Amino acid sequence: MIDTVLFDIGGTLLTAKNSPERAVKHAHYLIDRLAEHGIIIDTPAEKLAVDLHENSEEYKHWGERNRRELPNVKIWNEFYLKEYHLGEEVLAPIAEELSFCHDYVRINNQQRPGLKPMLQSLTDMGLKIGVISNIISRTFVPHILREYGVDHYFQDIVTSCESGIRKPDPEVFNYAMKRIGSTKETTCYVGDTISRDVLGARNAELAMIIKINNPSVAHRDVAFQGPDAPKPDYTIDKLEEIPGIISDFNKRTGR
Repeated sequence: MIDTVLFDIGGTLLTAKNSPERAVKHAHYLIDRLAEHGIIIDTPAEKLAVDLHENSEEYKHWGERNRRELPNVKIWNEFYLKEYHLGEEVLAPIAEELSFCHDYVRINNQQRPGLKPMLQSLTDMGLKIGVISNIISRTFVPHILREYGVDHYFQDIVTSCESGIRKPDPEVFNYAMKRIGSTKETTCYVGDTISRDVLGARNAELAMIIKINNPSVAHRDVAFQGPDAPKPDYTIDKLEEIPGIISDFNKRTGR
């Protein structure tokens, strides 16, 4: 039986959209905040926005290859702002704020419809609820859950920046299950990517894997197609489908 549901955040509980205008707005913010800390970036915001995108993609590929998350001060120094050679000592006081805004200011985040009713249904079923998220900010996930008014539904939050491990490494799933007090035989994972979520949950041998469709990240999964690609147990379009799937599974497998 399933007694625990672990969720991805970006693309799963919320949808995330980028735009050139928002990227430039974020770059302006970054330049201004760095200046307030005595760090001068003499680059037009439009150019910095492009550099940040390219550098963040470089880091994303590094993380996918190594399945590790660097401390955010290293990410900003060695990847995102590498052209400026600022140094970790200079960036340390502001690294977490920059990391938070990288996912909050730069991206238009919207909660998926049906989020709160779905979480309430799972809670009413007596299930434990947690998060596993690949993210460079320690504060973004707790903040966004509070903003959506759903933080009280979650027993635990595991992030790659805190654990140092990125999905699809099975160790981050094992770490999360140990913290929340579940086992692979009783845990369901819900995510939106094959390359990180489905593959990682398969590597960890979880009892159930649910993939929620998210066309905006399809490009991340182009290498995971065909008959040999890892597959979820269920594919859904709406969060409201999750409680029924788990309820039916528990009825079939319950003792």
